[in-house]
Amino acid sequence: MDLVAEQVVASNDALGEGPVWDERMQALWWVDIHGRALKRYDGERVKVTPMPAKPGSIALRREGGLLVALEGGIYLIGTTEPELLVRPAEHETGLRFNDGRCDRAGRFWVGTLEDPDFPPRGILYRIEADGRATATRREIQVPNSIAFSPDSGTMYFADSPRHKIWAFDYDAEQGEIAAERVFAQPHPGFPDGSCVDADGCLWNAEWGARRVVRYSPAGNIDRIVELPAEKPSCCCFGGAQLDTLYITTADRAGLFALTPGVKGLAESRFG
Repeated sequence: MDLVAEQVVASNDALGEGPVWDERMQALWWVDIHGRALKRYDGERVKVTPMPAKPGSIALRREGGLLVALEGGIYLIGTTEPELLVRPAEHETGLRFNDGRCDRAGRFWVGTLEDPDFPPRGILYRIEADGRATATRREIQVPNSIAFSPDSGTMYFADSPRHKIWAFDYDAEQGEIAAERVFAQPHPGFPDGSCVDADGCLWNAEWGARRVVRYSPAGNIDRIVELPAEKPSCCCFGGAQLDTLYITTADRAGLFALTPGVKGLAESRFG
């Protein structure tokens, strides 16, 4: 089944990324990495909050507010200026944080990269609620597609230039990954950000291919969403019924959405 997404906001993002739906506020949050901005859409207007550095991804917090992965570290945002939670000891100058998402236990998984050539210097981190950071995977070029199955038994992750999405067995109690295997090999585009729906299927934004692809839990292509934008970057489910798929893009193409006929899951919160 092929679907078509339409622009809902001319958000003018240089590199829109990391959308998350806030069910408490009934609003969509995302970042414009190169525009150094945090954005919120309430269905009528977009509120733009400038960031002091490039924000790679965000997460909702259980106690309210947001967690944001800026270039130099992981920060907490509430009613005041961003407060540093952790700068991992391994985080080097020249790297920035990119794709990130919370598991259902409240840990934040996030990876780093080096712009603009993406040498294999990136690291995938697990960030605990108390700020402890553990490096779990190294020699990454462009970390993306971090997502978790509805039962928390599977974690997904991609290194975009390698055209592979991996699946891992996930120990939700310990936050450990094991049994790495290739889940999908997107072509012609690159696997960018992902989300998982209530049926356990993975929706992946395929950068450079003008589409978002839904994969079954077995890794088979189930549906394709066509976009009039070359570089879809990430997706998430939102709306009052979690039945709207929102899609961020690059090159100022805007924010897109559609109702694909399936529902998503409430976003996991950090803490």
